[in-house]
Amino acid sequence: MANSIIGRDMAVDLGTANTLVYVRGKGVLLDEPSVVALHAGTGEIVAVGHEAKRMIGRTPDSITAIRPLKDGVIADFESTEQMLRFFIQQVHRRRYFTKPRLVICVPSGITAVEQRAVKEAGYQAGARRVYIVEEPMAAAIGAGLPVHEATGNMVVDVGGGTTEVAVISLGGIVTSLSVRTAGDTLDQAIIAWMKKEHSLMLGERTAEEIKMTLGSAFPLPDEPEAEVRGRDMVSGLPKTVVVSSAEVRMALEEPLHAIVDAVRTTLDQTPPELAGDIMDRGVVLTGGGALLRGLDERIRHETGMPVHVAEDPLHSVAMGAGKCVEEFEALQQVLVSEPRRR
Repeated sequence: MANSIIGRDMAVDLGTANTLVYVRGKGVLLDEPSVVALHAGTGEIVAVGHEAKRMIGRTPDSITAIRPLKDGVIADFESTEQMLRFFIQQVHRRRYFTKPRLVICVPSGITAVEQRAVKEAGYQAGARRVYIVEEPMAAAIGAGLPVHEATGNMVVDVGGGTTEVAVISLGGIVTSLSVRTAGDTLDQAIIAWMKKEHSLMLGERTAEEIKMTLGSAFPLPDEPEAEVRGRDMVSGLPKTVVVSSAEVRMALEEPLHAIVDAVRTTLDQTPPELAGDIMDRGVVLTGGGALLRGLDERIRHETGMPVHVAEDPLHSVAMGAGKCVEEFEALQQVLVSEPRRR
């Protein structure tokens, strides 16, 4: 019995693009897109996660597929709560007598109200206690950085809704910046570019696929090209255009610049001692955005800092939050227990 009690605490990386659930003693058991498909009339959930993501841009009037989180924060409270409950129940198969403790990751620039909404969603989804950990902190722990030592660790976490840049030392965040330019912004930039340059309307999912297959932040030795399908805005008919990797890079220029700028600004606000440490140790890139080819090169080129991509960038935040659950007592100090009185 004692064993089953320990195995229940969970950590949730509630992301704009994906939600990951880490269960104590078991690791990451769930990794699904943060998408909910609702029945328009009754408001009932039709699908969640992968199944719901396939529906984006393809739904009839009776079904709406929505992403309840926008820019890293809860945009639609009810569906976030339902989605969270659904994911937790999927992992938490057996009905235990007691409710789990939950560690939830939030962006560092989040307001007290937004923080309360996240906690509330956790309690509604059936948690006994909800703890909050800031995303860059979780990402740093997950990437294996020595966060408790008196050295500067810099982490750049490029997610779906926010890019979090933080300098961490002695188990706390020294300077941090959360900008709402991240994976989704890159997709939107591709949509806008194709509209402007080729009069081609693209769906969100197609844009995301282009970003993954052709996207890059720095010139590559071989620039691949691919066919892109969408709707011609002039004739209204489906059309195919051949696009090269170099062109996609031009499309991504503005948001990439904003991400690099956030890194620069954070370095600018870092105490000189820690800046020296970062020069030695380098910057760690995590989050789905770290998978964009050449992003490490680009940041290295523009800041002169060594840049390393975390081992498993998509799971860093979930693994870090999971570590908080595993070593609850030791890592208690990194958790934000009650909203800080501003």
